[in-house]
Amino acid sequence: ICSSFPTSGGLYYWSARLSGNRWSPFASWITGWFNIVGQWAVTTSVDFSLAQLIQVIILLSTGGNKGGGYLASKYVVIAFHAAILLSHAVINSLPISWLSFFGQFAAAWNMLGVFVLMIAVPAVATERASAKFVFTHFNTDNSAGIHSNLYIFVLGILMSQYTLTGYDASAHMTEETRNADRNGPIGIISAIGISIVVGWGYILGITFAVKDIPYLLSPDNEAGGYAIAQVFYLAFKSRYGSGVGGIVCLGIVAVAIYFCGMSSVTSNSRMAYAFSRDGAMPLSSVWHKVNKHEVPINAVWLSAFVSLCMALPSLGSLVAFQAMVSIATIGLYIAYALPIFFRVTLARKHFVPGPFNLGRYSVLVGWVAVLWVVTITVLFSLPVMYPVTRDTLNYTPVAVGGLFILVLTSWVVSARHWFKGPVTNLSG
Repeated sequence: ICSSFPTSGGLYYWSARLSGNRWSPFASWITGWFNIVGQWAVTTSVDFSLAQLIQVIILLSTGGNKGGGYLASKYVVIAFHAAILLSHAVINSLPISWLSFFGQFAAAWNMLGVFVLMIAVPAVATERASAKFVFTHFNTDNSAGIHSNLYIFVLGILMSQYTLTGYDASAHMTEETRNADRNGPIGIISAIGISIVVGWGYILGITFAVKDIPYLLSPDNEAGGYAIAQVFYLAFKSRYGSGVGGIVCLGIVAVAIYFCGMSSVTSNSRMAYAFSRDGAMPLSSVWHKVNKHEVPINAVWLSAFVSLCMALPSLGSLVAFQAMVSIATIGLYIAYALPIFFRVTLARKHFVPGPFNLGRYSVLVGWVAVLWVVTITVLFSLPVMYPVTRDTLNYTPVAVGGLFILVLTSWVVSARHWFKGPVTNLSG
């Protein structure tokens, strides 16, 4: 689909082109709002997780949870989050050539950093898990009140689904990409493929350094319950009597997350630019303006500001914040599935593939994708802790359902009278 329609509008533009004239504006409206809100939630969760990691790095650097280390308050963490977003907005305000440089540096850093960590951490650890433990042990020890292996496995899928989001960034950057009808889809495939292979290798390396899983998750350990930080810290402390090397490893991870957040803001801003260019957002004339470097500067700062606002509920309730960022996974995947659904239904007979396509397997792969998104939408709405109380309820269906009601209501009340779908900027 990206190869056939390489435009910065991405998903919502595809839905418009694939759903036919009758449904085009509505399909575009629903897809676009789920996509852009999901992207803002992704930026929020990425940068907030970096703020939390910085908090852990400071804690370990000042003596750890057991040694009187400094544990930043929730207000300090939100200040870290704001500073990170500010820096991302500044970087994304630079010319595209600078963004390209940072993107290439980030790719190199991620690849090199992951290989260093997946080799160094298990090599340094004085005690290593056996291959049998790594490949066959299924941990059911948890404080969530869940003991079903299948249920635990299903909930565990959420992390990998969350990790494999954001690959539509390649689509949103196609208007700034050479040979976009080929390089756009190649970027999507590469992002997923590299994440799977390298990510799995990274997890393997870390798991070989794990022995006592319950202690890693305990809030009383040196890292305050931050499991990966505890793995790194213990590996180096057991070998050298000091966890400094583990803190350095956390720094490698922190830089990688930082660049992830930077790229997320880039994608957000291009989506906001395209959506407002077609008049779908309030104050659209403001958000689709570009500066002399052809950067949608206002959309960049809007994306950073909204992501900051989405993190503010964490000050009052971590449960409310978790509900907010749940949209990052489910909301985005719904946006991913909609154009695919239109492709295999309404556009099945008249869709014209681009130079990069799946040939005769396109429809089959499309249906598998749609059914998978339906499945995970149900699975990730299930309770994640028992007994279910006000504080343990999974608010994902509330957040995603609330977003759907807002988007649908705005369409019925107002947008259906004036929103006509994306402005065509492609021929054919």
